[in-house]
Amino acid sequence: MTMTILQTTYRQGDPAAVPVVLVHAFPVDHRIWDVCATRLRECSEGDGDPAFGIYALEMPGAGECPVPTVEQTGPVAEDGAYPEAMTRMAESYAEAFRATGFHKAVWVGISMGGYLILELHRLHPEMFAGIILCDTKAEGDSPATRANRVAIAAECEEHDTVDPVMHFAEPHDGDSAWKRSAEAVSLFTGWIRSQHPRGVAWRERMAAARPDETDQLAKITVPAGIISGTLDPSSAPDRMRPIAERMTGTDCAFTVIEDAGHFTCVEKPDEVARAILELWRRA
Repeated sequence: MTMTILQTTYRQGDPAAVPVVLVHAFPVDHRIWDVCATRLRECSEGDGDPAFGIYALEMPGAGECPVPTVEQTGPVAEDGAYPEAMTRMAESYAEAFRATGFHKAVWVGISMGGYLILELHRLHPEMFAGIILCDTKAEGDSPATRANRVAIAAECEEHDTVDPVMHFAEPHDGDSAWKRSAEAVSLFTGWIRSQHPRGVAWRERMAAARPDETDQLAKITVPAGIISGTLDPSSAPDRMRPIAERMTGTDCAFTVIEDAGHFTCVEKPDEVARAILELWRRA
């Protein structure tokens, strides 16, 4: 059964031009792309590029997107993770993308969004004119990380709260200057507090059992890019370079963003927008 995927249009664009599709991170929604998408549009207009479409597709359970039903989610593993949910979500993304009338896009995924577009590439490589992976990884979760995701999901559900993921909004030692600012704390607090606890839990259970996508990297033949913040605690440049090195079927551009952590598109939207635009031109 197809899941509901909501679309945000930042620019409708020329039907003849390859669009850019943006996929957001956990535990937030498409709004993390708002400023970056605006900068992308402004940069392309200023440089005289064709007016390509810019879209964001919302994950199930994020923002206003409904939490998938039991039938849509599929089997449940013994530990409570959802082993088929990522694949089902990717197929739902494919259907939502086809509804736009386009056949190919430059797909950009940050963090959990990167997991999603790699699974989409596994299922539908024909939908890719280009791919950018931001602050993410290709391998599946370790047993400890999987168990932690399921535990967070259970707490969100049992107590009807998003408190277990509020640490994403809190400033930490080593964060970027912007991420430690009052503006950042307020923005991320508002975004996360607006999420439904069951939606947060669903995404955790989905990600916990997602397939390992490392084998997809060598199969990517379209123009590719990696974006990594130097202060990212989980996807810093030294951890993402092996991803680029495994993309042996393409020429992968590697963009390092200084003074940025795990949410580069929010922390440094201008630099990320420029990297996306340069990849779009290659595609």
